[in-house]
Amino acid sequence: MRIGQLARSVGVDTQTIRFYEREGLLPPPDRQDNGYRIYTERHVERLAFIRRCRIL
Repeated sequence: MRIGQLARSVGVDTQTIRFYEREGLLPPPDRQDNGYRIYTERHVERLAFIRRCRIL
């Protein structure tokens, strides 16, 4: 899935996802030949975990 789809599925902004990548909280995604980031279920789970931790 692309970054917009990931953002909608988890309920965060695309800039938040990029920030988490830069800070090392989210593993870097694979990229297609055109440069688009491709995210997996692993990224969905990690983002959901980060959101739960922020609530604490």
